[in-house]
Amino acid sequence: QVQLVESGGGLVQAGGSLRLSCTASGRTFSVYTMGWFRQAPGKARQFVAAINRSGGRILYADSVKGRFTISRDNAKNTVYLQMNSLKPEDTAVYNCAADVSSSGTGLRVYEYDYWGQGTQVTVSA
Repeated sequence: QVQLVESGGGLVQAGGSLRLSCTASGRTFSVYTMGWFRQAPGKARQFVAAINRSGGRILYADSVKGRFTISRDNAKNTVYLQMNSLKPEDTAVYNCAADVSSSGTGLRVYEYDYWGQGTQVTVSA
């Protein structure tokens, strides 16, 4: 089992920045890809970013490219999502997720085995 705990959400004005953190515990050695997803009210969960174990493969949704940066500190079992130039449409609950398979694309909700409880990000206009 892997447990994930997110932190760093909050309320920010448009154009501002936030950094989300997700710390894993338990069988962390089994985790291959870490991802961030978000879900706005009334909408489906949406892929945001993913990073593999080495950090050599990083993926972003088109909507966040150039504004968000995902990174990973394996020594701390933590993945980060630096969010800059935030927009009101970035408002959502952000969840981190862990995939123990090395064969997944990193893009699909169903590929991930473990999920955090989520942290709210609200961007005001």
